Amino acid sequence: MYQHILISTDGSEIAQKGLDHGLGLAKSLGAQATIIAITERMPAYPGFEGLNEVVYADFGAGQREAAAKLLAGAKAAAERMGVKAETVLIENALPADAIVDVAKSRNCDLIAMASHGRRGVRRLVLGSVTSEVLAQSPVPLLVIR
Repeated sequence: MYQHILISTDGSEIAQKGLDHGLGLAKSLGAQATIIAITERMPAYPGFEGLNEVVYADFGAGQREAAAKLLAGAKAAAERMGVKAETVLIENALPADAIVDVAKSRNCDLIAMASHGRRGVRRLVLGSVTSEVLAQSPVPLLVIR
């Protein structure tokens, strides 16, 4: 049925459930997996114009290091399960856009991700990133909660 599953993770507890479920599905289907993590830009706050490039560089380096560790652990979990998996780190991107772009560019036929933090009335069922992926995705989306 599915040959290539894109699994999104951010290191949160709920995302770990999504990763585990996505890898389990890949194993049961004999599908390959691509595991993606995305780092975001440091938010700009009014009144903090004095922050210099070093602060931004340190923030980016910390994000990159954390994401690399997360992906290494996810790849090791895939290997333990016997799932062929690649990892992708996208830096300084909007998560939903990056997930959809990678799904397209890697010819994934399913995206598996967890429902993330719920905010406001519009987010009663899905997290904001999950909602955005659902709205943009050209392939089916499996939401794990």
